[in-house]
Amino acid sequence: MADTHTSATERLREITVNGRATRTTAATLAGLVVEQGFAEGRVATAVNGDFVAERARAAARLRDGDNVEILSVRQGG
Repeated sequence: MADTHTSATERLREITVNGRATRTTAATLAGLVVEQGFAEGRVATAVNGDFVAERARAAARLRDGDNVEILSVRQGG
């Protein structure tokens, strides 16, 4: 018998990340940051044009159609 249960965290979402159409199973912005390979560095994030602080990323739920920006923070000049 096939398992027909799909949790909310396993659902595929269609979003835009840094201008690129993306499919993700990440349910939150924090999960997306990890999934996109930015877990090791400092980044700034925004969803639909609104800045999301690092401490708020785990609570920032992603929805189909969201437009996400993940920007690396660089130092120097």
